[in-house]
Amino acid sequence: MSHRFGRPLRAPAALGVLALLTAGCGAQVEGAEDAAAATVTVNRCGEEVEYTTPQRAVVYEGGSADKMFALGLTDHVHGYVLPPANPPVSESPWAAEYERVEFLSDDLLNRELVVDAEADFVLAGWNSGFSDERGITPEILDELGIQSFMHAESCYNYPNFPERHTPFEGLYTDLERLGRIFGVEERAEELVAEYRERVEAVQERAPEGDPVPVFLYDSGTDQPFTAAAQVPANDIIEFAGGENIFGDLDERWTQVGWEAVVEAQPEVIIIFDYGDQPAEDKIEFLREYEATADLPAVQNDDFYILDYNEGISSPRNIDGLEGFAEYLRELDA
Repeated sequence: MSHRFGRPLRAPAALGVLALLTAGCGAQVEGAEDAAAATVTVNRCGEEVEYTTPQRAVVYEGGSADKMFALGLTDHVHGYVLPPANPPVSESPWAAEYERVEFLSDDLLNRELVVDAEADFVLAGWNSGFSDERGITPEILDELGIQSFMHAESCYNYPNFPERHTPFEGLYTDLERLGRIFGVEERAEELVAEYRERVEAVQERAPEGDPVPVFLYDSGTDQPFTAAAQVPANDIIEFAGGENIFGDLDERWTQVGWEAVVEAQPEVIIIFDYGDQPAEDKIEFLREYEATADLPAVQNDDFYILDYNEGISSPRNIDGLEGFAEYLRELDA
């Protein structure tokens, strides 16, 4: 069943009153009372939506939380939802910020959780948090008077309002849009400028010559799960000087066949590290599995471990890029 997503979001009067009462602990903006009462129109994927400054945000997964924390918006975050696949928040550069907000659940995002939390804003991705099947979509939250925002890199297949961004451009877009919603545009501009400079510095030092073929192994034995063109890991590989062997697939995370992996002969394999299966177990499988045992990357032991929150849309994408780029430069030395 399809849903209609066209209705602009209007925060109910009760949320406006809540914003006025709690403006004192908000982000660093001029005229806290005016900022709390003000509204701003910002794209939510391809749809123009009117936002009132949120005060009780619920964020899904580390990438969402980290964007808010990086923008200095901890006081606007009520709590976070972190499924078990995510690494511990103690490993985050913003571990101290996580301590200041409430851990709400280790389940998938759902409507009841958001309502019980009295959220006035939900930040997640399309089909990565928000889901038609699980009954929590921006349209449904609109009807409940709860504002929502989706990661731009996930918008390319959002029904009725698709919007395309390369993954890193999606990160910058999110920071800029969240900066407008919360009245911290200057902070967002500074972050985006810093991240762009760091990416350019990596690209300038990328190994010369033909890019190294790279396979990202997420999981799977009968069929591997991997990164296609629409996720940050693709940009990490390409900006560092590699070539994602499945970068021509117009998808996000997807299943492929082992035959295609073998045909591409990857010289480097990125192990996506998350969940209960240690990275070393995934590497051992690739060493022992008949189809992959003779791949150049396996034979030469050229594995790179990428942290989960460096591979999903997050400010930590830049850290992931810098780490992988250094690895490729050392291989090229």
